[in-house]
Amino acid sequence: MISKEELDNILPRMEQNRIEKTISLNDSEKFGEAICSFANDLPNHNQPGYLLLCVYDDGSKAGLAIDEKTIQTIIDFRNDGRIVPPPALSTAIFKYDDGDVAVVEVQPHFLPPVRYKGKVCVRIGPRKGIANEAEERILSEKRSAFARTFDSFPCKGSTLSDISIELFKTRYLPAAVDSETLAENNRELKQQLASLKFFDLKEDCPTYAGILVFGVNPRYFVSGAYVQYVRFTGEDEASDFDYEYRFEGDLATQFGQMDLFIQANIVKIVLPELGGDYVANYPLRAVRELLFNAVIHKDYQSNAPVKFYEFVDRIEISNAGGLYGKARPENFPNENDYRNPALAEAAKNLGFINAFNVGVKAAIAALKKNGNPSPEFIKDQPTSFLVKIFKKR
Repeated sequence: MISKEELDNILPRMEQNRIEKTISLNDSEKFGEAICSFANDLPNHNQPGYLLLCVYDDGSKAGLAIDEKTIQTIIDFRNDGRIVPPPALSTAIFKYDDGDVAVVEVQPHFLPPVRYKGKVCVRIGPRKGIANEAEERILSEKRSAFARTFDSFPCKGSTLSDISIELFKTRYLPAAVDSETLAENNRELKQQLASLKFFDLKEDCPTYAGILVFGVNPRYFVSGAYVQYVRFTGEDEASDFDYEYRFEGDLATQFGQMDLFIQANIVKIVLPELGGDYVANYPLRAVRELLFNAVIHKDYQSNAPVKFYEFVDRIEISNAGGLYGKARPENFPNENDYRNPALAEAAKNLGFINAFNVGVKAAIAALKKNGNPSPEFIKDQPTSFLVKIFKKR
């Protein structure tokens, strides 16, 4: 974050690529568009952009006091799903005699295009607005050059025939792109896919995210792309099992199948005594959040599936790949990072997660509310992650 001295130098400057000013404290639409445009960094400054609140164009203060509620409104943009992929931003309040100034520092995203409510917002000097076709292509190619996650890499050897175009067009596009942009969209299919991180224009093939989310046969290219469910009759894997099932195919379909399976076969609602409240052996949200979390965070370079094992006293969910990036055993689950950000974005757009970085916390809260014991996380292994969800006693 900039210092107060650096802010003093910025305030008098005219708005430009990396600076936007507003006197508002509650114009969330303007805030979201500005954060999105800085995250896209179309001019390729590779430096943060700054949104200054309670400041006029000439740099004078609006004379207002800024409280933490305003700052929280800004911070919510990191996680609540209005901006995808989620932006990296920090905030600070600077006190002056003639009024407070809030500064929002936004880092360029390594996985553009970034969208706010389905729109790709950009800023070039005084111009700000929605990216045109050529600008989206620039952002997509910039992502290809700096892609650092497996799901964004080109799946070489694959072609458009390896993904379901109908699934992409009829289900995903309307969920990911705002209706106005979609109505005006006359871009060719490859560019549409690339702008949503499912196609690599340079290599002329789908990305691994495209294969995983819409693939006709994802396991042909990614052998570990499935979830293995086993129901054991005892308390460990040495006991017999009476049911086994594999969830496979494209993730857009697989997520829905798993959701229905959990509701029909895992969560059981009982009435413990006459006149009492109905209770569940496991809360639906907890099982759903933790299973989807495992699918999104899995290391897909491993041949191992996500394991979804049910025992008589608990459920165990494990995936290849330990904690990733900023997440460490000592700060989990308060700190999170995405091994597969394009998959996380797809899950959000498809409606299978409600927000970013809150799934594990929501699951813990749901278990506590339902009266289940606290879950146990095996989080110190470099190549795997496991959670144990204990049945309500």
